[in-house]
Amino acid sequence: MCGRFASSSKPEDIVELFGVRQWDPAETLAPSWNVAPTESAFVVLDRVPKGESAPVRQLRVLRWGLVPAWAKSPETAVKMINARADTVHEKPSYRQAFASRRCIVPVDGYYEWQTVPGERGKPKKKPFFVSRADGSPLALAGLYEFWRNRAVPAGHPEAWLVTFTVVTTEAEELLAPIHERMPLFLDRGSFDDWLDPGPRDPDELRRLLIPPPPGALLATPVSPAVGSIRNNGPELTRPWDEAEFETTLF
Repeated sequence: MCGRFASSSKPEDIVELFGVRQWDPAETLAPSWNVAPTESAFVVLDRVPKGESAPVRQLRVLRWGLVPAWAKSPETAVKMINARADTVHEKPSYRQAFASRRCIVPVDGYYEWQTVPGERGKPKKKPFFVSRADGSPLALAGLYEFWRNRAVPAGHPEAWLVTFTVVTTEAEELLAPIHERMPLFLDRGSFDDWLDPGPRDPDELRRLLIPPPPGALLATPVSPAVGSIRNNGPELTRPWDEAEFETTLF
């Protein structure tokens, strides 16, 4: 799964990396090395602007935790931070977004916790930071959705809530001992197909859910401080001494 991630790239760098054509510099975020569910993050998507006929690649700030259009309230978001690749095409909460509202979530990497034996049989959670071995950003496959807040009028700034979820798949061999699932990440060659909002054959869409070959990721033990959302800084992604971990309970 993916329950926390780091996102420190400058928006200008994301614009260049993903070929973004539309971005409002006023819509920005501070770097974060501990993004948690219901917080906002940069998302890349292709969408047809009002009054135009062709989709334009955009950089947007969306909230993490998908709220289906039919939901009565946005409280479901915290439970919908991940969507399984094997069922995303058929689950009512995700299938419409999977058909035409796919996005990319650019991150430095994500955190995962491994359950390991502790003292007196009490298990401990050992955190890892998973990133590309070459240090380049990870392009996580995501879905986004619009939710209309009926409690306010149409022109109100809070009339629409736009949220996203991260698609997950089976973990590759290196990561399976840490957790059985991992975010689906995309190679540059699949960006255009994944973001294309046009009508697609369902079987063709499902072929987009095949992860890249294993070997591109690196899992690094990091400080248990990442377990608290109060902690935030680049030190959270740095290697953590194994001996120091052994003396730390969390």
